[in-house]
Amino acid sequence: MNNRRQLLLALGATALASPLSPFAQPTTKVWRIGFLTTFPPDNDLRFEVFKQQLRDLGHVEGKTITIDYLSAEGKYDRLPDLAAELVRRNVDVIMSAGGTPAVTAARNATRTIPIVFAGVSDPVGQGIVASLARPGGNITGATIQSRDVATKWPALLKEIVPSAKRIAILSNPANSSVPAEIQAMQVVAKTLRLEVAVVNARAPAEFDKAFAEIARDRPAGLIILTDPLFITEAARLMTLAAKHRLPTMGGNNAFPESGGLMSYGANLLDVVRRAAILVDKILKGAKPGDLAVEQPTKFDLVVNMKTAKAPGLKIPNSVLLQATKVIE
Repeated sequence: MNNRRQLLLALGATALASPLSPFAQPTTKVWRIGFLTTFPPDNDLRFEVFKQQLRDLGHVEGKTITIDYLSAEGKYDRLPDLAAELVRRNVDVIMSAGGTPAVTAARNATRTIPIVFAGVSDPVGQGIVASLARPGGNITGATIQSRDVATKWPALLKEIVPSAKRIAILSNPANSSVPAEIQAMQVVAKTLRLEVAVVNARAPAEFDKAFAEIARDRPAGLIILTDPLFITEAARLMTLAAKHRLPTMGGNNAFPESGGLMSYGANLLDVVRRAAILVDKILKGAKPGDLAVEQPTKFDLVVNMKTAKAPGLKIPNSVLLQATKVIE
């Protein structure tokens, strides 16, 4: 073998063996996602749905993505520190699954890391995005439109209890979406000739006092606003409602599934799936400010017939025909 041939073979072998070879396979980036929520880990089906949707889109935990899960466990005052921690961890995108309080904390922590929210009521009205079509900045997401949905709650409750003259609303004033929802319901209640009393509870320790105040006013029914605290504590709230013989209405199916009367609202798990799709698009190079905010397309009306029988309430066929789920 001549010297020239030996040299070419040696160079070829070196190129194949070298990790710096231009023909070597490029290293796949592992994206880091921060998942910020107010729900406790043992009661967070949203996180499982989020991960499943990402798997359906081809992502594999540990290979293409890692997820840092941080939960405020119902304590809104912890959210700013948790959001700041995700920024320190240098995540590539923040998934905010704790309603308005969580996305507000994330936005205050960073104006550069992409943020995707799931479950915000009115992102434009609350100043989170510039518009639904062109959010701008570093935020987009999927809304639940609870302000619009809330207008249906007094009417549904009135349909179940036609003699109703007065209703109560349980709210968490720490949630900035509350004022708009209450205002929307008050407008509808006025047309239905319903008086409205608003009672606040910021923590489980305030529930007993709140229900005692509600009971003193003797309302015909109770509307429970869609708040992570109330959803997490649904079983306890429904026990208190049953104790005071209060038909309940709300925006999350956790209420009737825990013994309440009825709920109507956007399908939150579908909202999370749509948010996960937005996260995937951002990981593939899209800018959050260019991705339109997703609006809900699936709504659930859940009726608990067993609960209705206890106080002798009759659920009209007009309501049952609209129900997506009837609990017998």
